Amino acid sequence: MDAIDVAAALASAALHAGWNAAVKASRDPARAMAAQMLVGALLVVPALFWSGLPAMAAWPWIAASTAMNVLTIRALLRAYELGGFGVVYPVNRAIAVLLVVPLVAIFAGGWPGSAALSGITVIALSLAVLSWDTLRDRGFSRPALGWTCMAGLGTAAYILCDAQGVRAAGSPLAYGFVVSITNAAAMCWRQREAGPPWRWLRDHWVVATPVALASMASYLLILWVWAHAPIAPAAALRDTSAVFALLIAVLWLKESFTRARILAVLLAAAAVPLLRLG
Repeated sequence: MDAIDVAAALASAALHAGWNAAVKASRDPARAMAAQMLVGALLVVPALFWSGLPAMAAWPWIAASTAMNVLTIRALLRAYELGGFGVVYPVNRAIAVLLVVPLVAIFAGGWPGSAALSGITVIALSLAVLSWDTLRDRGFSRPALGWTCMAGLGTAAYILCDAQGVRAAGSPLAYGFVVSITNAAAMCWRQREAGPPWRWLRDHWVVATPVALASMASYLLILWVWAHAPIAPAAALRDTSAVFALLIAVLWLKESFTRARILAVLLAAAAVPLLRLG
């Protein structure tokens, strides 16, 4: 991976951790999530006139990504209710990073090189250490673990769909804009019993607007990387978002910085040059 690809994937990870933490901290995470997706869709509709639509070959991947994303959000929000952000988020990302490599090998062809595979393994170990630390400190119910595992599986699935879809689309922007719109439409349908969408915007626009901008920037950055760089190493780098979430918790929420958490950060940092070489 080129240095600019590494930087883009890490920036995407930092933004992803930030907007997930903001949604979890809101008074109603489910509606805040739906509101930010709706704001994002409204922002990109005019941009479609500039980017155009993705190629037809990308549309099956768009449909699959949208379906996987809705299922993943449902599982993730349920897991947040039962387990909390500090536990669910790193465990979810750890599961996803372990599943992406075999999924990519099976459906996209080929395993990553030895350096990249070593880097992915180190990141998985970093996330495992972080997950163990949070589980040990706070406990984790079986239902919470079940929903988190489901979210991790869904995350790995939509990563594969997006990585394949953006390559077929011809334009990362066109693909990202359309998926943002289809995701928002699907979320509106899923949340139809929670009232009309304009109420979500009225109640949550203060949180939804900056979160939507961060979410969109994170998504477009990683799509740009997946459009030309190896999928599994880039996905692993993006899943260092769990480490960024830890840093957010320590620096802004004043949570403790345990030895295990320090080790997780050091392992994630050590993986970056390996993925750069892969």
